[in-house]
Amino acid sequence: MKPIIITDSTCDLASEYLRRNRVPTIPFHFTLKGQEYTDDCGRALPYQKFYDELRKGAMATTAQVTPFVYEDYFRRYIAEGHSIIYVGFSSALSGSYGGAVLARNEILRDHPGADISVLDTKSATVGQGLLVRYACEMLEQGRSKEDIVAWIEANKQRINTWFTVDSLEHLRRGGRLSATSASLGAVLSIKPILTIDKGGRLASATKVRGRQKAICGLMTELKDRIVNPEEQTILISHGDCLEDAERLKSLVMGELRVKEVLISYLGPVIGAHTGPGLLCLAFMGRERGL
Repeated sequence: MKPIIITDSTCDLASEYLRRNRVPTIPFHFTLKGQEYTDDCGRALPYQKFYDELRKGAMATTAQVTPFVYEDYFRRYIAEGHSIIYVGFSSALSGSYGGAVLARNEILRDHPGADISVLDTKSATVGQGLLVRYACEMLEQGRSKEDIVAWIEANKQRINTWFTVDSLEHLRRGGRLSATSASLGAVLSIKPILTIDKGGRLASATKVRGRQKAICGLMTELKDRIVNPEEQTILISHGDCLEDAERLKSLVMGELRVKEVLISYLGPVIGAHTGPGLLCLAFMGRERGL
């Protein structure tokens, strides 16, 4: 059976890349101002419009992908003769991974020979997207499904995802920060440097004062943790703050010899919980220390 890589919309890869590499992308859904949208790379609701509404005070909520949606996708590609590698959103941040496992098990009851691997990346946004890119490269090289799955499982803890947010308010709304801490942070212009830990959870690494120091803090983590930079594509995602993303890209290109640096929007599923101004950096480096 020919392998196919499937992911979901939280990978935050550009739609053109996903189309060109024939990666089916299962959409999450979100609700904004009482209307439900599909997270479809900004077609249903442009990214800038989404973040503009958040800046005006609108609240967005998200819903995980149900087992039925996963089952529909998996059955479709199994029927076409594919073996499936699903590269999914961290199980510590969403119950959707569990839904994918349930879907696989349901299909196996009907079709014991179906070949479906459901992988928990323990990552989010372009950290998850980076694993999708590596999987696509290996598939293009003719590597077997077993090789690709084994490589992802062996290397996923080397995916480093570091980010900062411009405002602490959305983290407060999501229950990840107390109201007192958020208020104090706003007064003192505190900007956290956050990461995804070994368990795939959001973790605070340090705090700095001011946006520019936060951007420099991301660079510090990159330089300290990256391995073989000359072989790497670095991914940056942003919550409608392209100028900051471009500045971070310039710093990376100026201080390290890397293959390329690619910038993409942070989608609304994660953006709903972090707000406008998130800046994220993903790369292959030393295993996560947290």
